[in-house]
Amino acid sequence: MNITRQEIEDFLYLEADLLDNFKMKEWAALFAENGTYEVPPLGDPDADFKNSLYIIHDDRHRLEQRALRLLKKEAHVEYPHSKTVHNVSNVRIVGNEEGVVSVKANFVTFRAKRDHLDNYVGVNEYKLVQENGELKILSKKVILKLEALRPQGKVSIIL
Repeated sequence: MNITRQEIEDFLYLEADLLDNFKMKEWAALFAENGTYEVPPLGDPDADFKNSLYIIHDDRHRLEQRALRLLKKEAHVEYPHSKTVHNVSNVRIVGNEEGVVSVKANFVTFRAKRDHLDNYVGVNEYKLVQENGELKILSKKVILKLEALRPQGKVSIIL
């Protein structure tokens, strides 16, 4: 696929903006039909999801359901919605084979909720494809660079 780093950066900034504005349906639409969203266990980013307890491992259907659930008042942990700022940096293309572009980007996500500020840091690994003429996420793997989910305690937002 012939795509520039600038086009990829613009796409990742769009994703961050959708998440920061709690546009969950639009965020889910960024994924390819067979897209996946995953957050592996802390300290073991290459763990096999079949044998390890992932924080999140969603196929397209499950990530759409997660996005819809976060919009409901019944999602008590995120109602009212957290205020987030997703920062993306150090975007680099690490592979481009057979129509799949592999991208790595560092991130910091700040989350304000109930007078508390949490921050999550790490590396996102993307596989991007063209689907119906549009750039789509085939996979997004969020590798948290934390020793523990403390003081956060949980991941109730989309990273």
